[in-house]
Amino acid sequence: MNYVRTGLLLAGLTALFGAVGMMIGGQQGMIIALLFAAAMNVFAYWNSDAMLLRMRSARQVDDKTAPELVAMVRDLARNADLPMPKVYVIENPQPNAFATGRNPENAAVAATTGLLKLLDRNEIAGVMAHELAHVKNRDTLTMTITATIAGAISALANFAMFAGMFGGNRDNNNPLGGIGMILIAILAPLGAMIVQMAISRTREYEADKIGAEICGHPMWLASALNKLDKGVHAVPNMDAERNPATAHMYIANPLSGKGVDSLFSTHPNMANRIARLQALAGSSQSSAQSPVHGHQAEQTPRTARPASSRGPWGRKSAKPAAPKRGTSRQRKRPWES
Repeated sequence: MNYVRTGLLLAGLTALFGAVGMMIGGQQGMIIALLFAAAMNVFAYWNSDAMLLRMRSARQVDDKTAPELVAMVRDLARNADLPMPKVYVIENPQPNAFATGRNPENAAVAATTGLLKLLDRNEIAGVMAHELAHVKNRDTLTMTITATIAGAISALANFAMFAGMFGGNRDNNNPLGGIGMILIAILAPLGAMIVQMAISRTREYEADKIGAEICGHPMWLASALNKLDKGVHAVPNMDAERNPATAHMYIANPLSGKGVDSLFSTHPNMANRIARLQALAGSSQSSAQSPVHGHQAEQTPRTARPASSRGPWGRKSAKPAAPKRGTSRQRKRPWES
């Protein structure tokens, strides 16, 4: 049902783009607008991932530069039956992460240094599983197309604003007057934003669910979301503030929430996401109860492999286990060589 809803919303966004073109230039304007949208989507399909990573100054890491983080992603990707994606680290103090790529074979996951410092290993595994769920669902392509069309609608709306202010209504192909074009300039981006929000929220709930299945522990992700909700509000992300069109790509809304951002969030309410994961964890525990003697079965699902004796980073610890907090502060961070 979520896929049908997403398809309908994308169709609505494309129709809105064509309608704006028609309002500005009649039937010819609509055709030009749709052709322009198609060209933009082709360009975004092939180049969006590289553009986004370059915009965020992301640095690719490997088994030598971040062995534990890469090993974790490799384990999770195996659990999800996905090819190994490229792994990136972004030097940014705000805790956040996103996935990008046109398909699972060309996917990448990225985490900020703020996230790697704030979360423990289980929580990072939950976040990476969430991002791999986006890859598995091909949400990265869907959200890229959404952002492209929404951005094109905004560009058309700006054109309509100038046309309405400087006499563009004299064109006979335009069914509206100058006032109507100014209204388009105001309402069209608003409509695109609402559709973009609806698509993003639908995909986030689904990625939370599948991400919990990939890592095998819904509460890992729930705990991470709780920390991220506080962290993103405490630390501003100036890169995202300068280019808010990509805010929906992150696991948590990177925008400060000032002005209209607080009214039109691209993400579901974090408390609702955590509550769903808690309910999922409760149902998983109930299903794991053994009917024999009323004891809980000692089972380790395949998706829980990152939590096995190897640890969620994919490596055995060379030292005896210590309390998590002390260990996480003394050990090298996964992006440090």
